[in-house]
Formats: sequence, structure tokens, C-alpha cells
Amino acid sequence: MNITDKNIKHKEICEQLNKIHYQKSCDYGDSFGDTFDKLGMISAVTRISDKYNRLVSLCTKSEEERKVKDESITDTLMDMANYCIMTIIESHKEQ
Repeated sequence: MNITDKNIKHKEICEQLNKIHYQKSCDYGDSFGDTFDKLGMISAVTRISDKYNRLVSLCTKSEEERKVKDESITDTLMDMANYCIMTIIESHKEQ
């Protein structure tokens, strides 16, 4: 895969991230922003840490050991990426 192909793939993933963000915002409202307003950066660190821990679990446990079967490594990475982007948005609101 060359750099052009990777840039195209990056754009596709970013578009997918935006779609997921929109869908979850419709379902959950702005719970992330509300919590960030109340607790600050530590709330974002907590959510990102939860996803990191989930990623470690997915990478270190066998399929048979896992109880949650419907979340993939890709799902976890996408959620983590969205939390990182949302953190940037929330931390720059005051600026």
C-alpha cells in the first residue's frame, strides 16, 4: 500500500469515525461534553483509559476467554479515536 492509498484509507476511516460519532451523539446526547464540563480532562483520560484497557484485554485474551463477543479491536480503536477527537474539541471550547 503506497502513501496515496494510505491517505485515501485515512480519509475513509475519518468519515467512518464521524458517522459513528453522529450516531452515538443521537443516542447518548452530549454526555461526554457534559462530563468534561463538570470534571475536566480527567474525565477524558478515564474514558480513553477504559478503551485502552479494553484493547489490552482484546489483544491478550483468547476468543474463548472473552465474555463480550460483539466488540472487536477495530471497534475499540474507533471508539478510542473518537474519544481523543472529542477531547480536543472539548479542551479547545474555551479558546
